[in-house]
Amino acid sequence: MQVIPTHNNVNMDKPNARRNGWELLRTEYPYTHQMFRIRADWLRWPDGVERSFTYWEAKPVVIVGPVSTAGEVVLFRQVRYIVDEWLWEVPAGGSHDFEGDDLMELVRRELHEEIGGEAEAIEHIGTFHPMPGAGYKLFYLYLATGVRLEKNHPEPGELIEVHPVPVERALEMARNGEIAGAPSAYALLRCEPQLRALAAAAKRANG
Repeated sequence: MQVIPTHNNVNMDKPNARRNGWELLRTEYPYTHQMFRIRADWLRWPDGVERSFTYWEAKPVVIVGPVSTAGEVVLFRQVRYIVDEWLWEVPAGGSHDFEGDDLMELVRRELHEEIGGEAEAIEHIGTFHPMPGAGYKLFYLYLATGVRLEKNHPEPGELIEVHPVPVERALEMARNGEIAGAPSAYALLRCEPQLRALAAAAKRANG
């Protein structure tokens, strides 16, 4: 197990906690995996109590709201083994096995693998934390437009069904719980203004 001692809080990487009187005594990493690691911080709180704060850390993730050349949102259903359910999702992928520097290349990889898509344009929308009470995993949200669909290339063990749906229907699914995975639902709702504008443009173009 890796242990990183700290001295006078110098190595604490939580500036807001430090400013509010939380003192980091040491950091331990009891378990490390390719996709994440478990981190245990031993802290002294302002009231003098010492206690550990244990959570997982993972490398950044990209998540994409893809809009096809026909102006539809490209969703897919896949079996998620952990919860044993078919879930509606948008493309996403972790950077644990990505060696490049430009996350847009990871976006293009995930579009190709999961929906067989190639985008004309990709826009970075923002970032969000999906589970800030349990772990640190930063999601980078992108909007991909002009997506042309061909055959997808899922990884071994992935069961994926691709379904382009109208923008209004996709937003409804994000709101009513049909899209039960929080990151995918949030990604669509965060992109709602752009999605509605694209749908309106497609409607005007088609008369």
